[in-house]
Amino acid sequence: MTATATIRAYYDAFNAQDMQAFLALLTDDVVHDINQGERQVGKPAFAAFMAHMNRCYKETLTDIVIMASEDGTRAAAEFIVNGTYLATDEGLPEAKGQTYRLPAGAFFALQDGKVSRVTNYYSLNDWIAQVQG
Repeated sequence: MTATATIRAYYDAFNAQDMQAFLALLTDDVVHDINQGERQVGKPAFAAFMAHMNRCYKETLTDIVIMASEDGTRAAAEFIVNGTYLATDEGLPEAKGQTYRLPAGAFFALQDGKVSRVTNYYSLNDWIAQVQG
């Protein structure tokens, strides 16, 4: 699978909420750099992160543009996050079913057709302004 196809499958699985397919696209030692947060390592940590996110947020990504290096070891994506804030996340405003729409991006390292690192970026200030109204 090409780097672009791997990242497309990653986002297709995310949008379908198919966590089994989503996690299958990660290396066992995947590095996850959380937006404005810590670095986590390993598929179990990523799975726990996604379980938390899916409890607090319902998100669909649209307008996805994927770019990849010629050698297929790195990729990037830009997209729009369309979401609903379902349950209050610690340290953030109270959830009341607010909706939000914000631009975001991600950088990837790939190894043997799987994602070995993902670094996500979006404006937390923009998100907070949207959910606080």
